Amino acid sequence: MSIAMREAGAAAPASRDFVFSWLGEGDMATAIETVGVLGCGLMGSGIAQVCATAGYRTIVREVDAVLLEQGLARIGTFLDAGVAKGKVAVEGRDRTLANLSGTTSFDALGECDLVVEAITENLEAKRATYAGLEPVMKDHTILLSNTSSLCITELAAATRRPDRFGGLHFFNPVPVMKLVEVIRGLATSDATYQAAFAFAQSLGKEPITAPDRPGFIVNRLLVPYLLDAVRAYERGLGSLEDIDKGLTLGCGYPMGPFTLLDFVGLDTVYSIANIMWEELREPAFAPPPLLKRMVLAGHLGRKSGRGFYSYL
Repeated sequence: MSIAMREAGAAAPASRDFVFSWLGEGDMATAIETVGVLGCGLMGSGIAQVCATAGYRTIVREVDAVLLEQGLARIGTFLDAGVAKGKVAVEGRDRTLANLSGTTSFDALGECDLVVEAITENLEAKRATYAGLEPVMKDHTILLSNTSSLCITELAAATRRPDRFGGLHFFNPVPVMKLVEVIRGLATSDATYQAAFAFAQSLGKEPITAPDRPGFIVNRLLVPYLLDAVRAYERGLGSLEDIDKGLTLGCGYPMGPFTLLDFVGLDTVYSIANIMWEELREPAFAPPPLLKRMVLAGHLGRKSGRGFYSYL
């Protein structure tokens, strides 16, 4: 999730002309050269793009060929738009695509030094994915999750490498949003945390250290704001347009809460709110009835063509 939507095709680092190392077991220096990305959806494709743009050999894995092709096409479209707007050089686009490959097999990720998981925000699905991946991973490989709300310590416990597991939470759209939250679980080693932080920097991002608590930093503050806006609208505080205009013009926010809800996806916000509510049991995190009903009706925002506003 992000609180700002910037123009697609913004410039990214031209190429990576160095390979950084992290200290693994026995203080053996290990180079991060090949990166794997699990999932080629909206977030996964963006993560794969920035890794390839930064000069890493990048292998992205999806569950089937159709979803993989859609994700790779999304990357090509984004880069082409950047070229058309003069934000991305033709050579940069071609170099990014040359660094990128796709697969539907876990086996292809066996040569990766670092893997970023960016699949659906579901604990059991993530556990099943880790179980399929771990048998092919090298001993030194770092596994990082792009989860926006799940407990890193709990995810790490589902693996055989909790010391080499951490959180790396990107924001949408990944190629243009600078922030990355780096989260360490209770078992995350210092070397893994430092490598994750340095890796985010090597992508041209601005990492911050977030605690392993529901919502980390950004969503912990952002989600209650969005939920409260829905409650205020339910109580007749004002029209959608007037509330959005009040927050953009009165507070300087780049988007009003309902425009942002539609951009992020009402189902995404609903899922994160439920996770935070289950963990904390604080009223601020309880999803409002209207949000629940809109998700049940399939009114998910921009991606479904209808949310608080219509995009049809």
